[in-house]
Amino acid sequence: MPSLKDLKTKITSVSSTRKITSAMKMVAASKLRRSQEKAEAARPYSSRLEEMLLSLASSGITGEGVIKLLTGTGKHERYLVIPVTADRGLCGGFNGNINRETTKYIRSLENKGKNASLLTIGKKSRDFFNRIMKDKIIESFIDLGSKGAGYDTAIQISNKIQSLYFDDQFDVCVLIFNKFKSAIVQEVTQQQLIPLDIANKKTEDNDEVKEEKKDNSIYIYEPDEESILQDLLPKNVSIQIFKILLESNAGEQGARMAAMDNATRNAGEMIDSLTLKYNRTRQAFITKELIEIISGAEAV
Repeated sequence: MPSLKDLKTKITSVSSTRKITSAMKMVAASKLRRSQEKAEAARPYSSRLEEMLLSLASSGITGEGVIKLLTGTGKHERYLVIPVTADRGLCGGFNGNINRETTKYIRSLENKGKNASLLTIGKKSRDFFNRIMKDKIIESFIDLGSKGAGYDTAIQISNKIQSLYFDDQFDVCVLIFNKFKSAIVQEVTQQQLIPLDIANKKTEDNDEVKEEKKDNSIYIYEPDEESILQDLLPKNVSIQIFKILLESNAGEQGARMAAMDNATRNAGEMIDSLTLKYNRTRQAFITKELIEIISGAEAV
């Protein structure tokens, strides 16, 4: 049986842990509100930009150079897979879900005879794949900041991806990230970034667009479609990456808030259990001392 001193020390320790998890929960809740606003604000712009590019793609434009971001190389043999995780832990299964889904996706590609390479975003994905697929990692982006990555970071990642693409290092680029649904729900999502996934995009709408009446407007382009694409296609890659980083950051804060809430509850239950055990142990010691005193008095 543990001593009263040991039980009291443990109660104090768990109480300190509960204060920390409670504080982390409140910090995550505060960051979540701002991150959610940013993520939701980025969705309409990125979805409308993709819509316009898809309308251009349906006109049958072909070409070399930047246009390849839209049309692709014509092959689907080499894949660049980009898992997007957080730099920090203590957020439940947020990072683990991405790492498992990425591993599963790469294994499925290899089973089909495809080649896959990795460009990781976030320390958790870098550390995980350094252990099991170090030879596949081309580059890693870390230290995104507690407030989430900014547009400058998205441009850096975009430039690296486009550089690899135009150097003929891959045919298809796929990002795997946590899409923010609510404070307690994050959905693991795959998005094909290069080339634009025209077949799937035609049947897939963002949540905001679903609620609106479908826009059948006919776009008039000035100066011409190809000139616009030369400017917008590289920008679209940056915009989509920025949107995904915002979604991931909002999901991270939501997952951390939920995880710290569970940890705080568990700590509270443990304190109640330890306190009950402490009181019972103390009562047992008191009873034992009383019995010894009474036995001594009777002996006299």
